[in-house]
Amino acid sequence: MQQRQRRSANLLVDYLRPQRRKVGLLAVVLLSSIGLQLVNPQLLRRFIDSAMQGGTTQQLTGLALLFIAIACGTQALGVAATCFSEQVGWAATNRMRSELARHCLNLDMPFHQERTPGELIERIDGDVTALANFFSQFVIRVLGNGLLLAGVLILLFREDWRVGAAMLLFTLLAIAVLRRSRNLSVPYVAAEREADAQLYGFLEERLSGIDDIRANGGGAYVMRRFFERSREILVRGRASSLMNILIWAMTISVFALGYALALALGAYLFMRHEVTLGTVFLFFQYTQMLRQPLEQLTEQLRDLQRASASIGRIEELRRITTTMVDGDGALIPAGALTVGFEDVVFGYGEHEPVLKQLSFELAPGKVLGLLGRTGSGKTTLTRLLFRLYDPQSGTIHLNDTDLRTAYMADVRQRVGIVTQDVQLFNASVRDNLSFFDRSISDERLQAVLETIGLWNWCQSLPAGLDCELALGGGVSAGEAQLLAFARVFLHNPG
Repeated sequence: MQQRQRRSANLLVDYLRPQRRKVGLLAVVLLSSIGLQLVNPQLLRRFIDSAMQGGTTQQLTGLALLFIAIACGTQALGVAATCFSEQVGWAATNRMRSELARHCLNLDMPFHQERTPGELIERIDGDVTALANFFSQFVIRVLGNGLLLAGVLILLFREDWRVGAAMLLFTLLAIAVLRRSRNLSVPYVAAEREADAQLYGFLEERLSGIDDIRANGGGAYVMRRFFERSREILVRGRASSLMNILIWAMTISVFALGYALALALGAYLFMRHEVTLGTVFLFFQYTQMLRQPLEQLTEQLRDLQRASASIGRIEELRRITTTMVDGDGALIPAGALTVGFEDVVFGYGEHEPVLKQLSFELAPGKVLGLLGRTGSGKTTLTRLLFRLYDPQSGTIHLNDTDLRTAYMADVRQRVGIVTQDVQLFNASVRDNLSFFDRSISDERLQAVLETIGLWNWCQSLPAGLDCELALGGGVSAGEAQLLAFARVFLHNPG
């Protein structure tokens, strides 16, 4: 428990430190709002007592206008606080999303083979979104509501020590109930988010294979699996909601006890002529004001529970490290290179090796065609050469340089690869070719497209290089492959 709290606190400090100025402004706005909230019940007490004592219309009007002005000021500060908190929350979560995305992109291919894109989207976006309120409001609202709670109790003690003591006991009881309930929903929330991730992964896989599913009549099976995933979300979500309802019911019961206590004490003191009617209303109003900080503290604790579940999953993702070690910078010679495999053994995970004691050498300028059945290792060769994987034994070299001794970036600069499934972006032809590198001139793009034989096709497009390529249409499979070749030519591996 303490370790989880420490982890949450460290994460909060790390991501809010760059925004300490906005966090400071947010604190000032919230504290000002708390001060105004404490003043208004005093005005109401004066208004009621003045009315009961036959106060003038001018006096009552002045109190009413002041009350309205303070209420409007409180609302304006609330809007400002929301604005600042949203800015802080989105800035922090966007930074976390970018760091998680970069971390995942740098992980080994086995990591991506074991997880679907939908699951990673839920990790990088869904879990991080759950932290938005934690980043933007948690500390400020916990501190602010704590001060509001203390201010109300101090003012109640100032009015009558018996009422103050009773409300203090009520507050301690409410805090005890909240503390008992604070960790109840963490495992349920974590289970619900895990079910969400599984559903997203399932949908991504099935949507990407929609052609095969339709062609082979797999629609009924897919729908059955979809309903199973949805049922799992329903079951886990219902359990999480029931736990939250239990916490809410406990809080409401405590508040009902507090209201009854405030009214009973107020009536008792009023009957003894020790307080005025306005003061009785003040007791009840301040007791109602205790509800706001206690409810918000409860909500912040729920956010902490949700955040704890998300933080645990995010930390689990961040603890995954790459098993491939970058080289120490051995140089790869310029120009055409000899490709060599020496006694290479490689298999995916714990499966039987796909390549066993493979050795060959391909001289510069030579072309090698590979024929083999599905799963015989043809694609695996290119992945090893691109150093997406490392062999279990043996060496792969370019000229005399072992790939594991060179920087990965240098290896991938000198090796070009065109996959069977070409990924085109919903962007212009220029951006699809250059990968959004603005330093590549149109003249160079034109020269490469002319070499590939795509320049006439490009000229036939409505906007040429600026024409947007639509996802899933507008480009044939052959044209997509040629665009991939153009990327390699621009990359110029040598």
